Amino acid sequence: MPSNVQTYGDIKTRDAPMTRQITAPDGTPISPFAFGTMQFGGRADADESRAMFDASVAAGINHFDTAYVYTDGASETLLGAFAAPIRDQLIIATKAAYVGGSGRANILSAFDTSRQRLGMDSVDILYLHRYDPNTPLEETYDTLAELKQQGKIRHIGVSNHAAWQVMKSVAVAAERDLTIDIIQPMYNLVKRQAEVELLPMAQDQGMAVAPYSPLGGGLLTGKYATESGAGRLTEDTRYRARYGQDWMWQTARDLTSLADKHGIDPATLAVAWAAAHPGVTCPILSARSVAQLQASLDAINYDLSEELHAAITALSPTPAPATDRLEEG
Repeated sequence: MPSNVQTYGDIKTRDAPMTRQITAPDGTPISPFAFGTMQFGGRADADESRAMFDASVAAGINHFDTAYVYTDGASETLLGAFAAPIRDQLIIATKAAYVGGSGRANILSAFDTSRQRLGMDSVDILYLHRYDPNTPLEETYDTLAELKQQGKIRHIGVSNHAAWQVMKSVAVAAERDLTIDIIQPMYNLVKRQAEVELLPMAQDQGMAVAPYSPLGGGLLTGKYATESGAGRLTEDTRYRARYGQDWMWQTARDLTSLADKHGIDPATLAVAWAAAHPGVTCPILSARSVAQLQASLDAINYDLSEELHAAITALSPTPAPATDRLEEG
C-alpha cells in the first residue's frame, strides 16, 4: 500500500497534508472516494441511479457531486431526493457557470435553480465549473462571498482551472476573506497534466483535490479492447477528441494486460492508481449501472502495492516539469 494511505474502518483514508478539512454537516470527514452523478437521469434511469447511490453509501462514500448542467437538471433532482433522508451525513457539491459566464446574475440564477432541484437550502461545496476570462474575478468572488455569508454554501471550489487561474482566484478571494478549499481537475493514467502544477499547488496551498474521470471516460476499463466496445468514446465526439491519441489506447490495452496478469479488473487498478497520488483527496467515481460501478468500488479496499503502482505509472508518459528542464525531472 502506498505510504500515504491508511486503513480507516472499512475504507482507506490518506494522510494528505491538507490544512482545510471538508466535513459533512454532522462533522463526518470527507470520504476518500466520491461519486459523480453526471449519468443520473441520463444514461442511468431513476431506478439505476438510486441503486448506484445506495451502493456508494454502503461502500462508505459520503461525498456526492453534481452540476447545474448535468442531464438538464435531472441529476440534481434525483440526487436531492436520494440524499434527503441522510442529508446531514453527506457532502453535496454542485457547480455553476459552465455556460453563461461567472457574472453575478448567472451564478445567482443557476445556483437558485440548483438549490430548488436539490431541495436544499444550502450545499457543502459550490464549484465554478470552469474559468471565465471575460468576467472580472472581483465580481465573481463578491458573489460567492455573499452566498457564503448567507449560509448557502460552506466551501468554494473550482473545476477545470489551470494552476495560474486558481492562484489568481486565490488572491482575489483572499481580499474577501474567502479561501478556495477544493479543486476538481481531470486526472487519470492517460491524463496526467495535473501532476505538473495543479496537484503540487493544491498540496502547497492546503486544498482538497477531487479529480474526475479516473477511468478516462471508460477507456481504462478495458471495454474498448475490441472494436465492438461501445460507449462515450465511440458515441460522443468530445470524448473521442479528448482520448483520441493512439498512445492512450495502447496504454489502456497495456493496463488490461497488467490487470489480467494480477487477476484484477483494470478499472479497479485505474481508480486505485489515481487515488494513490499524495495530492489527491477523493477521486470521483461514476458509472451507468451498479454492475459497471462495482469494479471502481472495489478500489476502495484494494491495497495497491508500491511495485504495482510503479508498473502502472510506467504505462504512460510522465509529463515534463513545468519549467521543461527535463534533466531535473
